[in-house]
Amino acid sequence: MSPSSHPSWVDKLFQWPRIPLGLRLFLLYVVVVVLTTYVVSSTVMREIKPTVRQVSEETLVDMANLLATLAAPHLQQGTLARSEFAELLTHFGKRDPNAAIWGVDKSSINHRIYITDADGIVLVDSWQRDVGSDFSRWNDVYLTLRGQYGARSSAQLSDDPDSTVMHVAAPIRVAGEIIGSVTVAKANRSVQPFIDKAKYRVLTWLVVMSVVALLLGALIAWRINTALDKLADYAAKMGRGEKAKQPVFRIFYEYGQLSDALAAMRAKLDGKNYVEQYVQTLTHELKSPLSAIKGASELLQTPLTEQKQRLFANNIEKESARMQHLIDNLLALTRLEKQPQLQNKEVIVLAPLIARVCDSLLAPITQKKVQMQLQCDPGYSLLGDAFLVQQALYNLLENALDFVMEGGEVNISVHLECHRTLIQVVNQGPAIPDYALGKVCERFYSLPRANGQKSTGLGLTFVEQIMQLHQGELLIANVPGGVRVTLVFTTP
Repeated sequence: MSPSSHPSWVDKLFQWPRIPLGLRLFLLYVVVVVLTTYVVSSTVMREIKPTVRQVSEETLVDMANLLATLAAPHLQQGTLARSEFAELLTHFGKRDPNAAIWGVDKSSINHRIYITDADGIVLVDSWQRDVGSDFSRWNDVYLTLRGQYGARSSAQLSDDPDSTVMHVAAPIRVAGEIIGSVTVAKANRSVQPFIDKAKYRVLTWLVVMSVVALLLGALIAWRINTALDKLADYAAKMGRGEKAKQPVFRIFYEYGQLSDALAAMRAKLDGKNYVEQYVQTLTHELKSPLSAIKGASELLQTPLTEQKQRLFANNIEKESARMQHLIDNLLALTRLEKQPQLQNKEVIVLAPLIARVCDSLLAPITQKKVQMQLQCDPGYSLLGDAFLVQQALYNLLENALDFVMEGGEVNISVHLECHRTLIQVVNQGPAIPDYALGKVCERFYSLPRANGQKSTGLGLTFVEQIMQLHQGELLIANVPGGVRVTLVFTTP
């Protein structure tokens, strides 16, 4: 391989980090939410102040026109300055409203009202400050006296832009002729508390909704990542040939379609692999008994004594039974390996189940004079398939009886340990060689028995498949004086 084929340190330095899809989507979602919040908040904040002032101006227009209507008769008669109407305006400017408006206290009148004649001379001032002054050059009065909409906004302090006062004027008409103007003025600073409160409320709700949106986005991203992890774990287990329950996706149905496709692909590949593997293994395993049957049948066709005829006929029967046992075990194992998960789950009380298995093996127990010791609390139970658990125990005890020494002991015990149920079978007999400890669960691997008979080599494979279906473990270890096999069931 040439040096150029290896990634350089520059490539490694600028390599894109491996960020989970859910996190990438969430980061993109965060950017969208932050930008949206910024744009909305800046737009709303920018529009609140002019909107409030526009509403205030509209109110001032209505108030100015109302006052202009009321002042018209007095101004026409020339008695406005001495009229009761002028006194009421003066009292109006001195009132204490003592009001609380949306949490803002109002203790003084913020409106100023002044009325001018047709020349722009102030006749009435609710603040009694500019009576007799010439306001004809101010826009509110100047425009109104000429039949236009008169309004102005003037700052009381040149260095304080928030000190502006809004002036809105309305013409006083008599018989269609403008004989004066009424101006209603209101300091913009008086509405600033309402603007500030509106901005605070808007900003608070934007922050709250943004946090809620981010939490919702984080939840969705977490669900996406979790779904992907489930799918990846399912695919990885299938790739390793392990038992795996197909994940169910109620919201992200696209993942469900993908898991269905993976399961279908696994089933097809497994079917092909099973055919190839089983044809090879079955052919290999059937060679020996078929050769024995063929040799015995050929010899039976030659002149033999009656004793030898019985011997060869017995060999044919024994090898035929061996082939039948092998085929039956292979079929059972195939069905078990094809089963992705347990079909039937029930509460299994262990003590009577183990007792039944021991009773079914009474003949070899009696023949080898084996002492069976059972230690199991009557209340111990687990959740699983009773038939499969019974078959697993039967295979373990049958295997233990094959290797236990004559007159020896087989001890069966059940323990509860850290949310797990442990069923242990210990037999007195030869230890398993170190080289074979990692192979005894392989298909067709078998150790020689004391009687010279060879097993099918499928018993422990069958037990291991049963434990995988129960999400458990099969542990095998040598102990002083024998071998210990443990079935580990996880307690839900």
